Amino acid sequence: MNTNTPFKPNLGFILLFVENPKKSSLFYQDILGIKPIEESPTFGMFALPNSVMLGLWSKYTTEPRVEAPAGAMDICFPVDDVDEIYEAWGKKHVTIAQKPTDMDFGRTFVALDPDGHRIRIYKLHERQ
Repeated sequence: MNTNTPFKPNLGFILLFVENPKKSSLFYQDILGIKPIEESPTFGMFALPNSVMLGLWSKYTTEPRVEAPAGAMDICFPVDDVDEIYEAWGKKHVTIAQKPTDMDFGRTFVALDPDGHRIRIYKLHERQ
């Protein structure tokens, strides 16, 4: 590893390219329980508690143009109780792509935002 490089790989934010930033912003406000720190007709930005930002950018105004469809990656959020979040989001009528299940890494489910971006909620297995 080159320790002389000026690049420090700290994740600053995640950008999701969306059809309707206002609609997506309302969805994320509802599931995240926070308001955006920045909002315009083509963009919304949420400050997550761990200092990572979540941006919602109109796929029609980004440069260079986005050609890939949504859903090719997961945004992953660790939680203490996967089933509790699943139940809460079910009451909000969030689209579910995978119901809570136990996988080799732990318990998880996958929800979809209005554009089909995958939101993975998970709790890792306890290490012994």
